[in-house]
Amino acid sequence: MSRRCELTGKGPMTGNNVSHANNKTKRRFLPNLNDTTLHSETLGRPVKLRISAAALRSVDHRGGLDAYLLKAKDAELSDNALKVKKAIIKAQASA
Repeated sequence: MSRRCELTGKGPMTGNNVSHANNKTKRRFLPNLNDTTLHSETLGRPVKLRISAAALRSVDHRGGLDAYLLKAKDAELSDNALKVKKAIIKAQASA
């Protein structure tokens, strides 16, 4: 399982540990990923995603998973999130 947010595309970053003696060693900054189940109102079912804590706040701020996915760029979304987005668009078109 890759350490990448399914909604924002946020992944690991690199940097340095810097000691008191100013010695530098490489390190990785990992995103704060959580396995969450978000409810899609359009589809009427829960969707399981692995997203960062920042993305979870963004989903809340935009008014739910459906609103977030409709506004999100396709390049940032994972394959799983893209399938959900297309299903939401299809459900809204038929309704």
